[in-house]
This record gives sequence, structure tokens and C-alpha cells, in this order.
Amino acid sequence: MGNLMKILLVLVFAALSTFGAKAKDYDVSLVTEPSGATVYLNGNIVAQTTPAIIKVDSKMAKRNLIFLFEKKDYEGKTVIVNFDKKELKNSPVVFAKLSLDQVAIQKQKEAEQNRETYKNDPTIPNGQANSRVSRDRPGETKMEETIIRWYFDSDPRGACISYRVISNNPSEVKNTNETYLTTTPYEETRSFNIPGLTYANSRNVTVEIKISKKGYLDQVKRYNVRQAFDQQEISGFFELVPKDE
Repeated sequence: MGNLMKILLVLVFAALSTFGAKAKDYDVSLVTEPSGATVYLNGNIVAQTTPAIIKVDSKMAKRNLIFLFEKKDYEGKTVIVNFDKKELKNSPVVFAKLSLDQVAIQKQKEAEQNRETYKNDPTIPNGQANSRVSRDRPGETKMEETIIRWYFDSDPRGACISYRVISNNPSEVKNTNETYLTTTPYEETRSFNIPGLTYANSRNVTVEIKISKKGYLDQVKRYNVRQAFDQQEISGFFELVPKDE
């Protein structure tokens, strides 16, 4: 009976050994270009960042496995593999080449334009050529930090001052209606918080100052916004001309 038990144990051990030899877990390398992608396998996250190595058991390896690679600013990439195929058994590697999405491509283009514009015009703060003034993100640009001195006077004094924005590119910077400021003399420091304005397009934008007083002809002067930034001032003196009676 003792010998029989020994034989049975040997047979069981051999069977288990044979079964274990057939079962195979794969060490799978996950590689992307560029690196740093998060990886999902059949909908479940298996790696926080690439490159990475994960284990895939033999049962799973017999089915098609769906890998999804995701990285910020890049389009998601799906790769379907079956590790039970002969060509994958010896060196299982899943590789994905990631492409920038449209938003990132646009950002890249704007960054290149920034660099190019800055090279041609060193008076623009580095990286600010296309930084756009926005009501949604007030105060984020260097442009909005630049304080401009506004000073206007007239003879006689007491004339009404109004201004409006005139743009040669209304798709970026819209024209505005007249806005009343005060009466002459007028002096104030303020920034150009004009929505859509950038250093790159400011040469195509002017501020029109209008002076009006009862009994006198209206007068208008225009100031280029970019020049105003360079000089940090817009100012003018108006000699009012009486209307003909």
C-alpha cells in the first residue's frame, strides 16, 4: 500500500508538472513613441506610463487582446494582438507610435509663430507674440500688465472725450462703438484690455480719440496700438475750431 501511494504521488506530480509546463505567462513589454502613455487592456488600466512590462496569462493570450494607449495632447492609439501566435511567443512586445491631436498641433504652430515673431521683433516679451487678451482669462498676458499713460487736453477745455477701437482684422479684434471717457483735461494710466489683441496683431489696431464740444467742430486723432505699447503713452492736444455761424 505504501508503494502504491508513492506511485500515485509520482503520477500526480508528473501530471502537475506537465500541466505547468504547458501553461505559460507572458512578460509583455509596452512601448510607445513618445513614452509616457497610459495603457488599458480590454478596458482596464494595466500601466500608468510607458515603457512598462506586464504579465498576460496563457488563457488570455489565446484571445485577441485590445490595448489602448493614451497620452495628453496625443490621439488615442488602439493595438490588437494575439500572443498565442508563433511570432509573438518569444518576444512579446506591443508598440504604438502616437500622433499629436489637432489642438496640440495648433498650439505647436502658435509656439513656432511666437518664436519666429520674437526673432524678428525683440521688443516683444519672449513667448508672448500670440498671447491673446481674453475676457475669459483676464490679466494672463504681458500685454495686459503694460500700463499706458493716457493724456488729452484741448483749447478751450471742457470738451467731451470718447474713444473706439478700429481693427484691420475684425475676425481677431472687433471694432467697437464710441465709449465716453470724460472731459478735457484728461490724464489716466490704464492698460489695453482689448479682447483678441496680441502683440502680433496690435500693429493692425488703432484707438481713435474723438473730441467734441458744443459750438466747435469735432476732432479725431488715431493712435496705433503697437506704437502706444512701445511708447507706453497715447496723448494729444486739440485746438478746437469754432463752427461757422
